[in-house]
Amino acid sequence: MKGLRGVIGRVRGWRRGWHERSKLERIDLYTRLTLCSITWFFAVSWGLLPLGETLDEGPVAMALGGAFLAANLAQSVLSNRNLTPAFDDYRGTEPFPPGRLRLPVALQVLMTGLLVALAAVGGVKEEGLVLLVLDLPVAFAIPYVLIVPVRRFLLHSAAFSATVLGLLAAVGVPGGLLFGAVVSLVVVTLLVLVSARPSVWSLSVMWQAEEARDMQARLAVAEERLRFGRDMHDVLGRNLSVIALKSELAVELAQRGNPAAMDQMVEVQRIARASQQEVRDVVRGYREADLPTELMGAQGVLQAAGITCTVEGADGPAGIGAPAAVQAALGWVVRETATNVLRHGDPRHCWIRLARTRDAVVLEVENDGAGATRPLGGADGDDGGGSGLAGLRVRLGALGGSLSAGAVGDDLFRVTATVPLTARPDTNGRLAPSPDPSAAPSVLPEER
Repeated sequence: MKGLRGVIGRVRGWRRGWHERSKLERIDLYTRLTLCSITWFFAVSWGLLPLGETLDEGPVAMALGGAFLAANLAQSVLSNRNLTPAFDDYRGTEPFPPGRLRLPVALQVLMTGLLVALAAVGGVKEEGLVLLVLDLPVAFAIPYVLIVPVRRFLLHSAAFSATVLGLLAAVGVPGGLLFGAVVSLVVVTLLVLVSARPSVWSLSVMWQAEEARDMQARLAVAEERLRFGRDMHDVLGRNLSVIALKSELAVELAQRGNPAAMDQMVEVQRIARASQQEVRDVVRGYREADLPTELMGAQGVLQAAGITCTVEGADGPAGIGAPAAVQAALGWVVRETATNVLRHGDPRHCWIRLARTRDAVVLEVENDGAGATRPLGGADGDDGGGSGLAGLRVRLGALGGSLSAGAVGDDLFRVTATVPLTARPDTNGRLAPSPDPSAAPSVLPEER
Protein backbone atom coordinates (compact mmCIF):
# COMPACT_ATOMS: atom_id res chain seq x y z
CA MET A 1 0.00 0.00 0.00
CA LYS A 2 2.86 2.35 0.85
CA GLY A 3 4.48 1.56 -2.47
CA LEU A 4 1.30 2.48 -4.33
CA ARG A 5 1.05 5.75 -2.41
CA GLY A 6 4.65 6.50 -3.27
CA VAL A 7 3.99 5.92 -6.97
CA ILE A 8 0.89 8.12 -6.83
CA GLY A 9 2.90 10.82 -5.05
CA ARG A 10 5.62 10.73 -7.69
CA VAL A 11 3.03 10.93 -10.48
CA ARG A 12 1.43 13.93 -8.81
CA GLY A 13 4.84 15.52 -8.39
CA TRP A 14 5.62 15.04 -12.08
CA ARG A 15 2.22 16.46 -13.01
CA ARG A 16 2.70 19.45 -10.70
CA GLY A 17 6.19 20.02 -12.12
CA TRP A 18 4.80 19.99 -15.66
CA HIS A 19 2.07 22.53 -14.86
CA GLU A 20 4.53 24.79 -13.03
CA ARG A 21 6.67 25.16 -16.15
CA SER A 22 6.15 28.00 -18.59
CA LYS A 23 5.03 27.24 -22.13
CA LEU A 24 8.54 27.69 -23.45
CA GLU A 25 9.97 25.42 -20.76
CA ARG A 26 7.39 22.78 -21.70
CA ILE A 27 8.38 23.01 -25.37
CA ASP A 28 12.04 22.74 -24.38
CA LEU A 29 11.39 19.63 -22.27
CA TYR A 30 9.18 18.10 -24.95
CA THR A 31 11.90 18.58 -27.59
CA ARG A 32 14.58 17.01 -25.42
CA LEU A 33 12.39 14.04 -24.48
CA THR A 34 11.46 13.51 -28.12
CA LEU A 35 15.09 13.32 -29.24
CA CYS A 36 15.94 11.03 -26.33
CA SER A 37 13.02 8.75 -27.15
CA ILE A 38 14.11 8.46 -30.79
CA THR A 39 17.36 6.90 -29.62
CA TRP A 40 15.59 4.32 -27.46
CA PHE A 41 12.98 3.61 -30.10
CA PHE A 42 15.69 2.56 -32.53
CA ALA A 43 17.63 0.66 -29.85
CA VAL A 44 14.70 -1.51 -28.65
CA SER A 45 13.12 -2.07 -32.05
CA TRP A 46 15.46 -2.17 -35.04
CA GLY A 47 18.50 -2.69 -32.81
CA LEU A 48 17.00 -5.52 -30.73
CA LEU A 49 14.55 -7.50 -32.85
CA PRO A 50 17.08 -8.68 -35.50
CA LEU A 51 19.29 -10.10 -32.74
CA GLY A 52 16.69 -12.78 -32.09
CA GLU A 53 18.13 -14.62 -35.08
CA THR A 54 21.39 -15.16 -33.20
CA LEU A 55 19.70 -17.53 -30.76
CA ASP A 56 19.60 -20.19 -33.47
CA GLU A 57 23.08 -19.58 -34.89
CA GLY A 58 25.29 -20.95 -32.14
CA PRO A 59 27.17 -19.55 -29.12
CA VAL A 60 29.51 -17.29 -31.12
CA ALA A 61 26.64 -15.50 -32.81
CA MET A 62 24.81 -15.22 -29.47
CA ALA A 63 27.88 -13.72 -27.80
CA LEU A 64 28.37 -11.21 -30.61
CA GLY A 65 24.67 -10.29 -30.55
CA GLY A 66 24.69 -9.82 -26.75
CA ALA A 67 27.81 -7.65 -26.95
CA PHE A 68 26.23 -5.54 -29.72
CA LEU A 69 23.07 -5.05 -27.65
CA ALA A 70 25.06 -4.05 -24.55
CA ALA A 71 27.15 -1.57 -26.53
CA ASN A 72 24.00 -0.18 -28.17
CA LEU A 73 22.30 0.41 -24.81
CA ALA A 74 25.44 2.04 -23.41
CA GLN A 75 25.63 4.28 -26.47
CA SER A 76 21.97 5.27 -26.00
CA VAL A 77 22.60 6.24 -22.37
CA LEU A 78 25.61 8.35 -23.37
CA SER A 79 23.57 9.94 -26.17
CA ASN A 80 20.90 11.09 -23.71
CA ARG A 81 23.53 12.43 -21.31
CA ASN A 82 25.31 14.35 -24.09
CA LEU A 83 22.11 15.86 -25.45
CA THR A 84 21.95 18.76 -22.97
CA PRO A 85 25.59 19.84 -23.55
CA ALA A 86 24.92 19.54 -27.29
CA PHE A 87 21.87 21.82 -26.88
CA ASP A 88 23.99 24.38 -25.03
CA ASP A 89 26.70 24.20 -27.69
CA TYR A 90 24.20 24.73 -30.50
CA ARG A 91 22.67 27.75 -28.71
CA GLY A 92 26.14 29.16 -28.05
CA THR A 93 25.73 29.30 -24.28
CA GLU A 94 28.50 26.80 -23.47
CA PRO A 95 30.90 24.83 -25.72
CA PHE A 96 30.62 21.07 -25.85
CA PRO A 97 33.49 19.39 -23.93
CA PRO A 98 35.50 17.42 -26.52
CA GLY A 99 36.35 14.75 -23.96
CA ARG A 100 32.72 13.67 -23.80
CA LEU A 101 32.98 12.28 -27.36
CA ARG A 102 35.80 9.84 -26.67
CA LEU A 103 33.71 7.05 -25.17
CA PRO A 104 30.85 7.40 -27.73
CA VAL A 105 33.41 7.20 -30.57
CA ALA A 106 34.96 4.08 -29.03
CA LEU A 107 31.53 2.48 -28.64
CA GLN A 108 30.66 3.38 -32.23
CA VAL A 109 33.82 1.63 -33.47
CA LEU A 110 33.03 -1.38 -31.26
CA MET A 111 29.43 -1.61 -32.52
CA THR A 112 30.61 -1.42 -36.12
CA GLY A 113 33.11 -4.23 -35.57
CA LEU A 114 30.50 -6.41 -33.82
CA LEU A 115 28.03 -5.84 -36.66
CA VAL A 116 30.59 -6.83 -39.27
CA ALA A 117 31.52 -9.90 -37.18
CA LEU A 118 27.84 -10.90 -36.94
CA ALA A 119 27.55 -10.64 -40.73
CA ALA A 120 30.72 -12.70 -41.16
CA VAL A 121 29.51 -15.62 -39.00
CA GLY A 122 25.98 -15.47 -40.42
CA GLY A 123 24.44 -14.38 -37.12
CA VAL A 124 21.99 -12.03 -38.90
CA LYS A 125 20.78 -12.28 -42.44
CA GLU A 126 18.91 -10.26 -45.03
CA GLU A 127 16.39 -7.85 -43.47
CA GLY A 128 17.88 -8.23 -40.00
CA LEU A 129 21.26 -6.99 -41.17
CA VAL A 130 19.66 -4.00 -42.92
CA LEU A 131 17.79 -3.06 -39.73
CA LEU A 132 20.95 -3.27 -37.62
CA VAL A 133 22.74 -1.03 -40.11
CA LEU A 134 19.83 1.39 -39.85
CA ASP A 135 20.12 1.49 -36.05
CA LEU A 136 23.94 1.58 -35.95
CA PRO A 137 24.63 5.39 -36.12
CA VAL A 138 21.45 6.81 -34.52
CA ALA A 139 22.50 7.14 -30.87
CA PHE A 140 25.87 8.68 -31.74
CA ALA A 141 24.54 10.96 -34.50
CA ILE A 142 21.74 12.72 -32.57
CA PRO A 143 24.01 14.77 -30.25
CA TYR A 144 26.83 14.88 -32.83
CA VAL A 145 24.68 16.63 -35.44
CA LEU A 146 24.16 19.51 -32.99
CA ILE A 147 27.83 20.19 -32.26
CA VAL A 148 29.28 20.19 -35.79
CA PRO A 149 28.25 22.12 -38.93
CA VAL A 150 25.91 20.40 -41.37
CA ARG A 151 28.61 20.10 -44.02
CA ARG A 152 31.00 18.35 -41.64
CA PHE A 153 28.24 16.06 -40.39
CA LEU A 154 27.39 14.99 -43.94
CA LEU A 155 31.05 14.39 -44.81
CA HIS A 156 31.63 12.32 -41.68
CA SER A 157 28.41 10.38 -42.31
CA ALA A 158 29.52 9.63 -45.87
CA ALA A 159 32.93 8.45 -44.66
CA PHE A 160 31.33 6.26 -41.99
CA SER A 161 28.89 4.77 -44.50
CA ALA A 162 31.68 3.99 -46.95
CA THR A 163 33.68 2.28 -44.17
CA VAL A 164 30.70 0.15 -43.08
CA LEU A 165 29.90 -0.88 -46.66
CA GLY A 166 33.55 -1.71 -47.38
CA LEU A 167 33.80 -3.93 -44.27
CA LEU A 168 30.51 -5.68 -45.05
CA ALA A 169 31.61 -6.32 -48.62
CA ALA A 170 34.94 -7.67 -47.33
CA VAL A 171 33.20 -10.36 -45.25
CA GLY A 172 31.11 -11.52 -48.18
CA VAL A 173 27.77 -9.73 -47.79
CA PRO A 174 25.94 -9.99 -51.13
CA GLY A 175 25.29 -7.01 -53.35
CA GLY A 176 21.52 -6.87 -52.66
CA LEU A 177 22.07 -6.49 -48.92
CA LEU A 178 24.81 -3.95 -49.52
CA PHE A 179 22.35 -1.85 -51.51
CA GLY A 180 19.84 -2.10 -48.66
CA ALA A 181 22.56 -1.04 -46.23
CA VAL A 182 23.36 1.99 -48.40
CA VAL A 183 19.71 3.01 -48.42
CA SER A 184 19.49 2.49 -44.63
CA LEU A 185 22.51 4.69 -43.94
CA VAL A 186 21.25 7.46 -46.23
CA VAL A 187 17.79 7.35 -44.63
CA VAL A 188 19.07 7.43 -41.05
CA THR A 189 21.50 10.27 -41.81
CA LEU A 190 18.73 12.42 -43.29
CA LEU A 191 16.32 11.43 -40.50
CA VAL A 192 18.70 12.57 -37.78
CA LEU A 193 19.55 15.73 -39.69
CA VAL A 194 15.95 16.86 -40.30
CA SER A 195 14.65 15.85 -36.88
CA ALA A 196 17.35 17.16 -34.55
CA ARG A 197 18.69 20.41 -36.01
CA PRO A 198 15.37 22.05 -37.03
CA SER A 199 13.86 21.21 -33.63
CA VAL A 200 16.77 22.71 -31.72
CA TRP A 201 16.93 25.68 -34.12
CA SER A 202 13.27 26.57 -33.53
CA LEU A 203 13.76 26.14 -29.79
CA SER A 204 16.80 28.39 -29.88
CA VAL A 205 14.82 31.07 -31.72
CA MET A 206 12.07 30.93 -29.09
CA TRP A 207 14.60 31.30 -26.27
CA GLN A 208 16.14 34.27 -28.04
CA ALA A 209 12.69 35.85 -28.38
CA GLU A 210 12.10 35.28 -24.66
CA GLU A 211 15.41 36.92 -23.81
CA ALA A 212 14.55 39.81 -26.12
CA ARG A 213 11.22 40.32 -24.34
CA ASP A 214 13.01 40.38 -21.02
CA MET A 215 15.49 42.93 -22.33
CA GLN A 216 12.63 44.99 -23.76
CA ALA A 217 10.94 45.06 -20.37
CA ARG A 218 14.16 46.24 -18.73
CA LEU A 219 14.64 48.93 -21.35
CA ALA A 220 11.05 50.09 -20.84
CA VAL A 221 11.69 50.47 -17.11
CA ALA A 222 14.93 52.38 -17.77
CA GLU A 223 13.19 54.64 -20.28
CA GLU A 224 10.39 55.39 -17.81
CA ARG A 225 12.96 56.31 -15.17
CA LEU A 226 14.66 58.68 -17.60
CA ARG A 227 11.31 60.25 -18.50
CA PHE A 228 10.46 60.81 -14.86
CA GLY A 229 13.91 62.28 -14.24
CA ARG A 230 13.46 64.69 -17.15
CA ASP A 231 10.02 65.74 -15.87
CA MET A 232 11.40 66.42 -12.41
CA HIS A 233 14.30 68.40 -13.88
CA ASP A 234 11.94 70.48 -15.98
CA VAL A 235 9.73 71.21 -12.98
CA LEU A 236 12.41 71.94 -10.39
CA GLY A 237 15.31 73.26 -12.45
CA ARG A 238 13.93 76.70 -13.25
CA ASN A 239 12.25 77.24 -9.88
CA LEU A 240 15.32 76.21 -7.89
CA SER A 241 17.44 78.61 -9.95
CA VAL A 242 15.01 81.45 -9.19
CA ILE A 243 14.97 80.52 -5.48
CA ALA A 244 18.77 80.56 -5.37
CA LEU A 245 18.98 83.98 -7.04
CA LYS A 246 16.26 85.57 -4.89
CA SER A 247 17.70 84.15 -1.68
CA GLU A 248 21.14 85.59 -2.57
CA LEU A 249 19.48 88.92 -3.31
CA ALA A 250 17.63 88.78 0.00
CA VAL A 251 20.90 88.15 1.85
CA GLU A 252 22.54 91.16 0.22
CA LEU A 253 19.53 93.39 0.96
CA ALA A 254 19.41 92.17 4.56
CA GLN A 255 23.12 92.95 5.00
CA ARG A 256 22.41 96.51 3.83
CA GLY A 257 19.43 96.81 6.12
CA ASN A 258 17.05 97.18 3.18
CA PRO A 259 13.48 96.15 4.16
CA ALA A 260 12.95 94.81 0.63
CA ALA A 261 14.77 91.65 1.79
CA MET A 262 11.56 90.54 3.45
CA ASP A 263 9.66 90.86 0.18
CA GLN A 264 12.26 88.72 -1.57
CA MET A 265 11.99 86.00 1.06
CA VAL A 266 8.22 86.05 0.77
CA GLU A 267 8.65 85.54 -2.96
CA VAL A 268 11.08 82.67 -2.27
CA GLN A 269 8.48 81.10 0.01
CA ARG A 270 5.79 81.43 -2.65
CA ILE A 271 7.98 79.85 -5.33
CA ALA A 272 8.96 77.01 -2.99
CA ARG A 273 5.33 76.22 -2.26
CA ALA A 274 4.47 76.38 -5.95
CA SER A 275 7.36 74.03 -6.70
CA GLN A 276 6.15 71.66 -4.03
CA GLN A 277 2.69 71.58 -5.62
CA GLU A 278 4.17 71.07 -9.08
CA VAL A 279 6.22 68.12 -7.81
CA ARG A 280 3.08 66.63 -6.29
CA ASP A 281 1.29 67.04 -9.59
CA VAL A 282 4.12 65.34 -11.46
CA VAL A 283 4.26 62.47 -8.99
CA ARG A 284 0.47 62.11 -8.99
CA GLY A 285 0.44 62.00 -12.78
CA TYR A 286 3.35 59.58 -12.80
CA ARG A 287 1.92 57.26 -10.19
CA GLU A 288 -1.74 57.48 -11.15
CA ALA A 289 -2.97 53.91 -11.63
CA ASP A 290 -5.08 53.10 -14.67
CA LEU A 291 -6.70 49.65 -14.44
CA PRO A 292 -6.33 48.44 -18.07
CA THR A 293 -2.76 49.74 -18.22
CA GLU A 294 -1.87 48.19 -14.87
CA LEU A 295 -3.35 44.84 -15.89
CA MET A 296 -1.33 44.80 -19.11
CA GLY A 297 1.78 45.98 -17.30
CA ALA A 298 1.46 43.40 -14.51
CA GLN A 299 0.91 40.60 -17.00
CA GLY A 300 3.90 41.66 -19.09
CA VAL A 301 6.25 42.09 -16.12
CA LEU A 302 5.24 38.80 -14.51
CA GLN A 303 5.59 36.88 -17.75
CA ALA A 304 8.97 38.50 -18.37
CA ALA A 305 9.99 37.17 -14.93
CA GLY A 306 8.95 33.64 -15.93
CA ILE A 307 5.61 33.73 -14.06
CA THR A 308 2.52 32.69 -16.00
CA CYS A 309 -0.14 35.39 -15.49
CA THR A 310 -3.80 34.85 -16.38
CA VAL A 311 -6.20 37.81 -16.37
CA GLU A 312 -9.94 37.10 -16.28
CA GLY A 313 -12.82 39.57 -16.56
CA ALA A 314 -10.76 42.58 -17.66
CA ASP A 315 -12.74 42.96 -20.90
CA GLY A 316 -16.12 42.61 -19.24
CA PRO A 317 -18.31 45.04 -17.29
CA ALA A 318 -16.21 44.57 -14.16
CA GLY A 319 -13.31 46.43 -15.72
CA ILE A 320 -14.46 48.63 -18.61
CA GLY A 321 -17.85 49.62 -17.18
CA ALA A 322 -16.62 50.59 -13.70
CA PRO A 323 -16.29 54.28 -12.74
CA ALA A 324 -12.91 55.92 -13.19
CA ALA A 325 -12.36 56.21 -9.43
CA VAL A 326 -12.97 52.48 -8.99
CA GLN A 327 -10.64 51.61 -11.83
CA ALA A 328 -7.91 53.84 -10.36
CA ALA A 329 -8.22 52.19 -6.94
CA LEU A 330 -8.14 48.70 -8.41
CA GLY A 331 -5.18 49.70 -10.58
CA TRP A 332 -3.27 50.45 -7.38
CA VAL A 333 -4.16 47.01 -6.04
CA VAL A 334 -2.91 45.35 -9.24
CA ARG A 335 0.35 47.32 -9.12
CA GLU A 336 1.11 46.59 -5.47
CA THR A 337 0.11 42.93 -5.56
CA ALA A 338 2.15 42.32 -8.72
CA THR A 339 5.13 43.78 -6.88
CA ASN A 340 4.37 41.47 -3.97
CA VAL A 341 4.31 38.43 -6.27
CA LEU A 342 7.68 39.38 -7.75
CA ARG A 343 9.40 40.10 -4.45
CA HIS A 344 8.26 37.28 -2.22
CA GLY A 345 8.03 33.49 -2.46
CA ASP A 346 8.79 31.45 -5.56
CA PRO A 347 5.65 31.75 -7.72
CA ARG A 348 5.17 30.13 -11.09
CA HIS A 349 1.54 31.15 -11.74
CA CYS A 350 -0.54 34.22 -10.96
CA TRP A 351 -4.27 34.67 -11.53
CA ILE A 352 -5.97 38.10 -11.65
CA ARG A 353 -9.78 37.98 -11.65
CA LEU A 354 -12.26 40.84 -11.95
CA ALA A 355 -15.93 40.38 -11.11
CA ARG A 356 -18.83 42.78 -10.67
CA THR A 357 -21.63 42.37 -8.18
CA ARG A 358 -24.77 44.48 -7.92
CA ASP A 359 -23.04 47.36 -6.15
CA ALA A 360 -19.30 46.66 -6.14
CA VAL A 361 -16.32 45.42 -8.14
CA VAL A 362 -14.24 42.58 -6.69
CA LEU A 363 -10.61 42.01 -7.67
CA GLU A 364 -8.75 38.84 -6.72
CA VAL A 365 -5.00 38.37 -7.18
CA GLU A 366 -3.80 34.86 -6.41
CA ASN A 367 -0.39 33.25 -6.77
CA ASP A 368 1.19 29.94 -5.93
CA GLY A 369 4.55 29.33 -4.29
CA ALA A 370 3.33 31.03 -1.12
CA GLY A 371 5.44 28.94 1.23
CA ALA A 372 7.86 31.84 1.67
CA THR A 373 5.47 34.66 0.74
CA ARG A 374 4.76 37.48 3.18
CA PRO A 375 2.46 40.45 2.54
CA LEU A 376 3.90 43.74 1.41
CA GLY A 377 4.83 45.90 4.33
CA GLY A 378 5.58 43.05 6.71
CA ALA A 379 3.41 40.50 8.37
CA ASP A 380 0.85 43.01 9.49
CA GLY A 381 1.01 44.99 6.28
CA ASP A 382 2.41 48.13 7.93
CA ASP A 383 5.74 49.30 6.67
CA GLY A 384 5.37 52.81 7.90
CA GLY A 385 5.57 54.25 4.45
CA GLY A 386 1.98 54.15 3.29
CA SER A 387 2.74 51.42 0.78
CA GLY A 388 2.07 47.71 0.63
CA LEU A 389 -1.14 46.16 1.91
CA ALA A 390 -1.48 48.73 4.69
CA GLY A 391 -1.39 51.56 2.17
CA LEU A 392 -3.91 49.74 -0.01
CA ARG A 393 -6.29 49.31 2.93
CA VAL A 394 -6.12 53.03 3.66
CA ARG A 395 -6.68 53.90 0.00
CA LEU A 396 -9.62 51.52 -0.37
CA GLY A 397 -11.02 52.52 3.02
CA ALA A 398 -11.35 56.10 1.75
CA LEU A 399 -13.64 54.68 -0.95
CA GLY A 400 -15.69 52.58 1.41
CA GLY A 401 -13.95 49.49 0.11
CA SER A 402 -12.04 46.70 1.81
CA LEU A 403 -9.02 44.51 1.28
CA SER A 404 -8.17 41.08 2.66
CA ALA A 405 -5.03 39.02 2.19
CA GLY A 406 -3.86 35.64 3.39
CA ALA A 407 -2.81 32.13 2.55
CA VAL A 408 -5.24 29.74 0.89
CA GLY A 409 -4.24 26.16 1.53
CA ASP A 410 -0.56 25.25 1.66
CA ASP A 411 0.67 26.89 -1.53
CA LEU A 412 -1.60 29.79 -2.53
CA PHE A 413 -1.69 33.43 -1.44
CA ARG A 414 -4.73 35.53 -2.27
CA VAL A 415 -5.46 39.27 -2.08
CA THR A 416 -9.12 40.30 -2.44
CA ALA A 417 -10.14 43.93 -2.95
CA THR A 418 -13.76 45.12 -2.98
CA VAL A 419 -14.63 48.65 -4.12
CA PRO A 420 -18.19 50.03 -4.23
CA LEU A 421 -19.41 51.36 -7.58
CA THR A 422 -20.43 54.66 -5.95
CA ALA A 423 -16.81 55.67 -5.29
CA ARG A 424 -15.70 58.94 -6.88
CA PRO A 425 -12.74 61.38 -6.61
CA ASP A 426 -13.08 64.43 -4.36
CA THR A 427 -12.37 68.00 -5.40
CA ASN A 428 -8.64 67.62 -4.73
CA GLY A 429 -8.32 64.69 -7.13
CA ARG A 430 -8.11 62.15 -4.32
CA LEU A 431 -10.34 59.11 -4.17
CA ALA A 432 -13.32 59.37 -1.86
CA PRO A 433 -16.69 57.62 -1.51
CA SER A 434 -19.77 59.24 -2.91
CA PRO A 435 -21.94 60.88 -0.22
CA ASP A 436 -25.04 59.48 -1.87
CA PRO A 437 -25.03 55.65 -1.87
CA SER A 438 -27.63 55.59 -4.61
CA ALA A 439 -25.73 57.95 -6.88
CA ALA A 440 -24.85 56.69 -10.33
CA PRO A 441 -21.21 56.38 -11.36
CA SER A 442 -19.89 59.89 -11.78
CA VAL A 443 -17.30 59.38 -14.52
CA LEU A 444 -17.15 56.61 -17.10
CA PRO A 445 -13.93 55.91 -19.01
CA GLU A 446 -15.49 56.77 -22.32
CA GLU A 447 -16.65 60.19 -20.96
CA ARG A 448 -13.17 61.35 -19.97
